[in-house]
Amino acid sequence: MVRFIRTALLCLVLAGFSFYPADWTAAQEEEPAGPVYVVQEGDTLWGIAQRFGVSWQDLAHENDISDPGQLVAGVELVIPGLEGVRGVLTTISIPFGENYRSITRRHRVPPETLIRLNHITSPGELYIGGNIIVPQDNLEDASGDRIALNEGESLLETAVGRGENPWALAQRNGLDGTWEAIPGDIYFTPGAGTGDGPGALPDPILAAELEPAILTQGDTAVVRLETETPLNVQGSLLDYDLHFFKTEAGDYVALQGIHAMETPGVYTVRIEGELENGARFGFSQRVLVNAGDFGFYSLTVPPETIDPANTKPEDEIWNAIPREFTGEKLWKGKFLRPVAPSDCGFTDFFGNRRSYNGSPYNYFHTGLDFCFNYNLDVNEIYAPADGVVVFTDELIVRGKATMIDHGWGIYTAYMHQEEILVEKGEKVVAGQVIGIVGGTGRVNGPHLHLEVWVGGVQVNPMDWLEKEFP
Repeated sequence: MVRFIRTALLCLVLAGFSFYPADWTAAQEEEPAGPVYVVQEGDTLWGIAQRFGVSWQDLAHENDISDPGQLVAGVELVIPGLEGVRGVLTTISIPFGENYRSITRRHRVPPETLIRLNHITSPGELYIGGNIIVPQDNLEDASGDRIALNEGESLLETAVGRGENPWALAQRNGLDGTWEAIPGDIYFTPGAGTGDGPGALPDPILAAELEPAILTQGDTAVVRLETETPLNVQGSLLDYDLHFFKTEAGDYVALQGIHAMETPGVYTVRIEGELENGARFGFSQRVLVNAGDFGFYSLTVPPETIDPANTKPEDEIWNAIPREFTGEKLWKGKFLRPVAPSDCGFTDFFGNRRSYNGSPYNYFHTGLDFCFNYNLDVNEIYAPADGVVVFTDELIVRGKATMIDHGWGIYTAYMHQEEILVEKGEKVVAGQVIGIVGGTGRVNGPHLHLEVWVGGVQVNPMDWLEKEFP
């Protein structure tokens, strides 16, 4: 009887296993041949293949995919061609304040692995707001405090002073030994730590921000460094010097315009300075500038208004004014609309390319044109923010024009006025009447042309009317 029961149980067990493929157990224990990527909502096989630099056919073959259009979110795909790399891969956006070296150290990714995962041929390929692939485990294990070596210090001395194991500190940062450390470079401590802050900038800088992360022709770029200690900081964006000013919150902010005709491509932002303890730091990162969505228009104007004999001296006078930086910030919040609303709104927008009298399209519209409101007896012009009047005069192209300094390198200008109602040197407040809309200068009809200058560059005024800048 006992033998019968044993035989019956054995048959049941064998029958139970017979419902599964013969290699099922082996398949469960077998690790993927390479790293895996978890499919996200909206992913396509072609997009994933492009991201990892493989063909979609190889990706489909490696994962036994017969229908590329039937990807399901949450499915793990093995990425071929990356033998030796393990784990789940994820894509992160490169923040401002990180570079190739800091990414490898923060996320404990060997440089050769980062290169293979992202098909990097040069560290200069990495730009702010761009995507980079790292193993998920490394992303989650990014703790450790940031430390910087001052001139004359060694990593060994720093480790001993902090009570750290010097060899563990070197290993944590991918160094063969403490002797490979470079003064001014940023390193991460092993073990517990906040892991917070920009990895390529020293610890007193708590956060770094470039807004927007990816720039467009005509943008106002805002560079912000958050810190609780005083800094002496300067820098550059593209070829423009950055002028940093301290906010009420204690942060350091620089605003810089991106020219409407700037050639799209990858440029450099540089930050350098000195900490309260006298230690110096430096950092550079690549930034992308995209083309704006501008129209093309052909206009016929009086020849004398495009004659270089007239336009060149006028431009020299006009363009020199907003290159001065005054240290007091005078504006608050969004800029007010400079004229009363009208049914037609705007007659032309910033950045549109222009051809005058059959010329090439090498001109652009430098501001925002507000319609003349025929429903009003008087079309008044209002100051959009507090400031100081720095120019009033009548010019050939710009007509009766006014320019106001709002501090920190921010200026507004008003052209083609019928009448100017303020004087140079006068302080104005937001909402104050400063002029009357007219049709003087190079115009096809009465309107207000509003310009906003940031760091010596004309930018899209609509941005300043729609959002608040620091």
